[in-house]
Amino acid sequence: MESARFRPRGHPGVSPDGRHYYPAFPYTTYIHMEDTDVADLFAYMQTLPVSDTPNKPHDVGFPFNIRRGLGLWKLLYLDESFVMTGEMSEQVTQGRYLVEALGHCAECHTPRGPFGGLQRDAWLSGAPNPSGKGRIPNITPAGLDWSADDIAYYLESGLTPDFDSVGGTMASVVDNMSQLPEVDRAAIAAYLKALP
Repeated sequence: MESARFRPRGHPGVSPDGRHYYPAFPYTTYIHMEDTDVADLFAYMQTLPVSDTPNKPHDVGFPFNIRRGLGLWKLLYLDESFVMTGEMSEQVTQGRYLVEALGHCAECHTPRGPFGGLQRDAWLSGAPNPSGKGRIPNITPAGLDWSADDIAYYLESGLTPDFDSVGGTMASVVDNMSQLPEVDRAAIAAYLKALP
C-alpha cells in the first residue's frame, strides 16, 4: 500500500477537525483498507438508522483522557505495514486483506501490550478474553490444527470439526462471515494456514 496516496481523514484515526480518535474503533487495522472499501463502509453506515442513545462524554481516566497523548500511542502502534509479508499466492494475499484489514481478527485473537497495542510478534496467537472469563483462542497453525476446509466450513456454519458449535461473541462474527462468498472464506482459511 502506498503511503503517499491520499488517505481519508478517518483512516489514520483522525477526526475531520484534526483530533485523534480513541482506538475503540479499530483504525490500527482499518488503516490497511483500500480507500474504495472505506468509502463503501461509510456509505453503508449512512443507510443505518440513527441511534436514539445520546453520545456520552469519555470516562477514561488519567493519563488516557489526554487526547494529545494518542499521538504518542499511534507512534508505537499505528503501523501501515501488513504483518504477513513475503511472497504469497493470490488466495493468501486476499485472505491477508480480509483478516488483517477488513475482518480485524487480531483485535480479539492477538494479545496486547501494556499500553493496549497489539503485540504483532504474537499475531493471532490468542489473548485473554476481555470479559475476564477464559481465553480467545490461538488461530495460528500452532494452536489450531484444523484443515483449511474445516476453517472455511466453521466460518460458514459455526460448526467445528468435532461437531461443537460457535459461542460467545464469535457467533456474531460467524453470522457475518457466513454472508461472504465461499471464495472469501477459503481465502481467510488459506491465510490462517499460511501463518508462521
